[in-house]
Amino acid sequence: MAFSPEQARQFVEDKIAFVQRMGLKAERLERGNVRLRAPLEGNQNHIGTMYAGALFTLAEIPGGALFMTSFDVSRFYPIVKDLKIEFLRPAKTDISCELSMDNEEIEHLQSLANEQGKVDFVLEAKLLDSENTLVAQSKGTYQLRRVGS
Repeated sequence: MAFSPEQARQFVEDKIAFVQRMGLKAERLERGNVRLRAPLEGNQNHIGTMYAGALFTLAEIPGGALFMTSFDVSRFYPIVKDLKIEFLRPAKTDISCELSMDNEEIEHLQSLANEQGKVDFVLEAKLLDSENTLVAQSKGTYQLRRVGS
């Protein structure tokens, strides 16, 4: 069973103190689709644009949010194996990040993780400013693990 949207929201926004301090907000938490937003305010670097660490966090956290809303949290848990980010232009506004996965892929990954104990998968994200300009993109390798493996 996946988390309800409200359970996922509380976990995403409040569970990790660093994420809470940066003001990250969950705008959409549905099975197979999540969108998170980080405010520029409070996350600026020395030149007034969004700090690279805040952008990296915004690229990484949606993988966990997608897991919570889409996978059986009583049978599986995720880990991040690798995350690469490419900074393309200065982020001068609030930034959003969205991840999607269709039901067929969710079920396939759960089936493989159940049989093999674990399965790797890749999530690619685009980080967009308030005008939908691409400011960064990431590619992460995650692993879905069966509880007890």
